Amino acid sequence: MKAKTRDLVLIALFSAIITVGGFIRIPLPVCPFTLQYTCTMLAGMFLGGKRGAASVALYVILGLLGVPVFTGGGGLSYVLQPTFGYLLGFIVGAFITGAIAYTGDFTFKRLLIGALAGLAAVYVIGMVWFYLSSNLWLGKPLTLWQLFLSCFLLVAPKDLVLCVIAAFLGRRLMPVLHLTDERVCA
Repeated sequence: MKAKTRDLVLIALFSAIITVGGFIRIPLPVCPFTLQYTCTMLAGMFLGGKRGAASVALYVILGLLGVPVFTGGGGLSYVLQPTFGYLLGFIVGAFITGAIAYTGDFTFKRLLIGALAGLAAVYVIGMVWFYLSSNLWLGKPLTLWQLFLSCFLLVAPKDLVLCVIAAFLGRRLMPVLHLTDERVCA
């Protein structure tokens, strides 16, 4: 894939935006509220599937190389964290969100469907990783009900609201950025 300078700048820019979004935190009882997931969805919406996923992948790679971009720091040992699967899910989620967003007109409905499909991928990958890491290498056995309760039921309402917000922002900002006319980043 031959990338243009503009594409590389946008990929790097969204990696930085995702980093900042992860550090904007509102503490909640179960899971802190951050803008990290919203930023990964917007990367998919604004850049398209491939470049959106590339921006999230760049963010993850920087974190694994030791740059403290993750909310808990950085480094290769982050792979052993139970939440690392969500970071992998963000890559797939951004790709799915962008792929769906660029299949037709940029309507609120299409962007929302893309965001929800991306969220489903994030949850599947994240929850599988969380379950495996808890039960296999962290030595903290977790039942499927505990996984469903703590990693889905208690946090999904917040993420569903974030999907609506991302679709709204995408619908409002894409024409301003001329992405609806040029499709330069598809």
